[in-house]
Amino acid sequence: MKRLVILGGGESGVGTALLGKAKGYDVFVSDKGKIKEKYKDVLLNNEIEFEDEQHTESKILNADIVMKSPGIPDKVALVKQIRETGIKVVSEIEFASKFTDATLVAITGSNGKTTTATLTHHLLNQDLDVGLAGNIGDSFAKQILEKNHDNYVLEISSFQLDDIVDFKPKIAILTNVTPDHLDRYDYKFENYIASKFRVIENQTEDDYFIYDADDEVILDYMKTHQIRSKKLPFSLTKVIEQGAYLDNNNITITIDNNKIIMPTKNLALEGKHNVKNAMAASTVAHLLKIRKQTIRESLENFQGVEHRLEHVLKINKVQYINDSKATNVNATYFALESMDAPTVWIVGGVDKGNEYRELFPFVNEKVKAIICLGVDNAKLMESFGKMVDVIIETQYMSEAVKIAYKLADAGDNVLLSPACASFDLFENYEDRGRQFKNAVRNL
Repeated sequence: MKRLVILGGGESGVGTALLGKAKGYDVFVSDKGKIKEKYKDVLLNNEIEFEDEQHTESKILNADIVMKSPGIPDKVALVKQIRETGIKVVSEIEFASKFTDATLVAITGSNGKTTTATLTHHLLNQDLDVGLAGNIGDSFAKQILEKNHDNYVLEISSFQLDDIVDFKPKIAILTNVTPDHLDRYDYKFENYIASKFRVIENQTEDDYFIYDADDEVILDYMKTHQIRSKKLPFSLTKVIEQGAYLDNNNITITIDNNKIIMPTKNLALEGKHNVKNAMAASTVAHLLKIRKQTIRESLENFQGVEHRLEHVLKINKVQYINDSKATNVNATYFALESMDAPTVWIVGGVDKGNEYRELFPFVNEKVKAIICLGVDNAKLMESFGKMVDVIIETQYMSEAVKIAYKLADAGDNVLLSPACASFDLFENYEDRGRQFKNAVRNL
């Protein structure tokens, strides 16, 4: 019996444990932190051995295969030791994909992947049996065990791609590549870019690669690396023969002489970046033979993603917008770009080596006041201090929202778009977004 050791007792870890046990592995789960009660209950009910708040090396280094949670960096001593022992280390998507024959649509990128994955699932779900997994919802492994859909839309982070071996999606989407998580890639942007491109490394000419043809980073990488899969780019500025482009506010998608045209005027999601997300998702739907009418209707009734430019409430003619999911500068760039009124901007958190310069034009043009919400706001104060009349620091969401309420006039926006990770003051970006919404509702 092969021994499967799982590092990390969260959603992906517990899902993998259940699938591993069902497939005849001897399973052990080890978490250096505390495993949440709901996950402990699942492990106990399924008689899966586990430990938390420690890693017992003797129970780990005898593994045949180790599934490591994406949150654990490679530089951790235990992970180095496992690799030096010659034990194979894989991610959940690598392990789980071995047990399904489903058509896999894998979506990665620095920004837009959650919206694109959710939208793609929404388009396909009208006509096909399709699961949504990866960085989102129930774990991929658990769904294979319990539902085993015919198709999966997977939102995949670079950390999950770092530990693949044979993982091969039928359709891969790369939304964009901008500097993010550089702390995990030796502060080398090229390492992070290479990690994102691993989504297509096992693809053949029978598979498809959908990507943003307006993204210089992607185009530069493709100039020097051979891509075997069929390319279906999307663009807002160029005419694309095979793929998608914008023509007079219509999205035109062409695949093998089969053309469909979708008007953008009724898209449920606003902003240029969402036209791109819609192009990528519609290209997948077109590839998988979803009817044009279904695609059009689905694009018009899609509700969007929580914590992503989510309109919370209007109070005294001021619109409060929750964009807590903007954990990097590029995401905040899209948010500020789409603001059409003077904006009070709440920003800050754990800086991942951010470069704020690309935000300067928007801050000069649209932002009337900045509220820095983080433990260390020095870099923000230095970057933006001279650009706005009002810049204030706080470490409490409730206080940030009260200050914003005082600063905003009728017709203004209050935007939470942090451009940073949330771990200094919050459990995660969802916690940050929920605290923002609660604070707004309590005004």
